[in-house]
Parts: sequence; C-alpha cells; structure tokens
Amino acid sequence: MKKLHQILQIALLVYFGAFLIFFIAFDTLGGLFGMEEITSDSMVTIILIGLILFLAAWGSSYAAYNSLSSTIKKMENDMNGLKAKIYDFEHPRTPASPKPSIPTKPTDSDPSNLPPRQNIT
Repeated sequence: MKKLHQILQIALLVYFGAFLIFFIAFDTLGGLFGMEEITSDSMVTIILIGLILFLAAWGSSYAAYNSLSSTIKKMENDMNGLKAKIYDFEHPRTPASPKPSIPTKPTDSDPSNLPPRQNIT
C-alpha cells in the first residue's frame, strides 16, 4: 500500500508539472497539439482528472496510515503481553500463609437484612 501511495504521489506531481509547463509555454506547445485557444471544456477536463488523481493519492495515504496504525497497535498489545509474562517470571507468586477459617453462621433463606422477629410476652 505504501508503494502505491508513492507511485500516485509521483503521478500527481508529474501530471500537474506537465500541465504547468504546457500552459506556460502554450504559445509554442499549443500548436503542436492542435489547440488554438484554451476552452473551458478542456480546463474542466484537466482539473477533474487532476482531482481524481489527488483523491486516489489521498485515499491511498489514508489506507496506508490506517494499516500502519493497526500494525503498531497489534505490536504494542503483543509487547504488553510479553512484559506481563516477564514480570510474572521475575516476581513469582508465593502462596500466602493460610488464614484460619472462621466458622460462618448459617444464613436465613430470607435475603433481607432485617433481624428476626422477637416475641415478647
């Protein structure tokens, strides 16, 4: 994709450079191409072709940028994963001393936090 972008940039440069030279030297080059004067139709055609070349070059640069960006993100994720593995190897987890188990009291089936009712006689 990057190679296509470079080729389109060069084609755009050559296209507009050639027409710049053509219009500067129109008095001598116009007769070679059978043009007596520049018409609006020919100018619109030239500009539209240049616009299409420009949009193609811009689209290829956008695609190349997105491709490189996604590649960088993938590499960063892989690098973070490898860093985590290295950290785990350097700092192994030691089992903590076992805590004495505290007996738990049975819970009611009622999920509310209200205390049980007391009958007073």
